[in-house]
Amino acid sequence: MGHRGHPRQLPDKIGLIAGNGSFPFLVLDAARQRGIAVVTLAIKEEAEPTIEEVADKVHWVALGELRRAVKILKEAGIDHALMAGQVKHKRVFKILRPDTLLLKVLSRLRSRNTDAILKAVADVLSGEGVELMDSTLLLTSVLSTKGPMGKRRPSAEEKDNVAFGFRMAKAVAGLDIGQTVVVKAKSVVAVEAMEGTDEAVRRAGRIVSESPGGLAVVKVARPSQDMRFDVPVVGPRTIEVMSESGVSILALEPGKCLLLEKEALLKRADDLKIAVYGVTEREVGEA
Repeated sequence: MGHRGHPRQLPDKIGLIAGNGSFPFLVLDAARQRGIAVVTLAIKEEAEPTIEEVADKVHWVALGELRRAVKILKEAGIDHALMAGQVKHKRVFKILRPDTLLLKVLSRLRSRNTDAILKAVADVLSGEGVELMDSTLLLTSVLSTKGPMGKRRPSAEEKDNVAFGFRMAKAVAGLDIGQTVVVKAKSVVAVEAMEGTDEAVRRAGRIVSESPGGLAVVKVARPSQDMRFDVPVVGPRTIEVMSESGVSILALEPGKCLLLEKEALLKRADDLKIAVYGVTEREVGEA
């Protein structure tokens, strides 16, 4: 095994623990292009039903069925797996029937936030001989990059807002509250919590509705982000929400955010005159 989440070489068969959204579909497509067989564990009430149309083998598992998930992976001869797609934070509080293995995991936790639970699940899987890989391992081409990712470059004022927002977002992410802030004129307008990025952006738009526009959205990784799960993600829908809410720039931490449908996202951002920009800690320190 290499670094945590990075096997020395890609296995020829992996397990995919699939949550909601299009992230699992990107993984399935990337695995198929590399000739990697995939056994998919689709989380009930989270994964898209259409995953059955593109995955070779799908097992539907409830959120509380950890022991069954381990059994399926082991019986399939899987020793490497990855998680892709979100599980809604609010659902983590309502695991209706946790099995004995999950109850054992939960009883050890001092904090029951999503990250803590997923880390504990990863440890259990490792103890059972299934290592969780970095969830973006097959998707490095659609990760955020440094500097302008679209056609429009940020203005000096936007860069100032981004530098301020980056520092605020890092502080908030360090407290495990959220990973996105919306700022205007070097003031925090909205902070993302469990509602997700789109709702935080909409709220910011409502707050400044009497003086619309000039909003910057800054999305970062946690200081100790575990790229095996809960990777920051943006998609084309978020760009639409930003346009409706008066956002002029989306700033992301390079290499730490997954751009779903990257080409479509950047084209739409260009069409709507929204700058998409990869900002580094070093750049913020110089601002």
